[in-house]
Amino acid sequence: MKKAASGWLRGALALAMCGAAGTALAQSNVTLYGQVDAWAGAVKNPGGDRAWTQAGGGMSTSFWGLKGHEDLGGGLKAVFALEDFFLPQNGNFGRFTGDSYFSRNAYVGLDSATLGRVTMGRLTTSYFVSTILFNPFIDSYTFSPMVYHTFLGQSGQGIVGDSGWNNGVMYTTPDFKGLSGSASYGFGNKAGANGQNKWSAAAMYFNGPLAATVAYQQVKFDAAPNDQAGIPGFRNQQAVQLGLTYDFQVVKLYGQYQYIKNTVTGGNVTENGGQLGASVPLGGGSVMASYAYTKSSGASDVSRNTWAVGYDYNLSKRTDVYTAYLSDKVSSLTRGDTFGVGIRAKF
Repeated sequence: MKKAASGWLRGALALAMCGAAGTALAQSNVTLYGQVDAWAGAVKNPGGDRAWTQAGGGMSTSFWGLKGHEDLGGGLKAVFALEDFFLPQNGNFGRFTGDSYFSRNAYVGLDSATLGRVTMGRLTTSYFVSTILFNPFIDSYTFSPMVYHTFLGQSGQGIVGDSGWNNGVMYTTPDFKGLSGSASYGFGNKAGANGQNKWSAAAMYFNGPLAATVAYQQVKFDAAPNDQAGIPGFRNQQAVQLGLTYDFQVVKLYGQYQYIKNTVTGGNVTENGGQLGASVPLGGGSVMASYAYTKSSGASDVSRNTWAVGYDYNLSKRTDVYTAYLSDKVSSLTRGDTFGVGIRAKF
């Protein structure tokens, strides 16, 4: 009898908690959203062999998320978001084995239309946003030359610190006639390592057919303080990026410039490069083309040039199919390439 009573009590508590959760969700205006992107084709990395593959994230990395807000009065809102990347080819969470669960975003904060927004948690960096908005292949880790040169570095090139920072705080200004800015700081969270941090600032401008950005970041570690970011003797990295787009309706042009300086014991490394691209509306979709180049100097002498072409066709407002080809050449390595077809559905 005692067991039955305790079981009934647990059930009643569970129902009460579910009811409370339902009320909280209703008050918070929670939205479920995301996208699933899968493609099939072949990959040959520079210096490697070709592999025929079915994978996720051809044009965009698959993810799902929950976001919500609560009106606190006086134009102030509490906001939150939890977003998880996943691999549709095998159902695993994250972008790769070992990735954290909510690796896209996991934050809570306050938002004011007049004062701006402050968020804390794991945050997508402003540098990543600048990178993807000013190239025609946007955030494709499979076909975007600029994403390759910035986040998929070869032979020591590219930035460290990931596209999202843990232990972060970010302030974003209100939009002022198309102009907005952001500043963020990533804590090392390790005793005795207060000098190990990440910080960045960025500005964006959107006005009719014209858009522009400037982004800067400095990182002193990759995943944890004093991990040297995979580069022996690494002390810090500074990166700056400029971006510009102009939409002529019949063609949209993209341009980016990027400078990266790695301060390394035994010899610094600098990287200069950028991207030029275009997208053209055609037959219910768009043709995309992009070329990126990066040259290292100092303790490293490496050149990389990458180009890609593709076509993205809209089946509806939420679903599109695409095909693309990318060619990638790094100094002293045989040329690599990637090609395939895919489908993306948003919800």
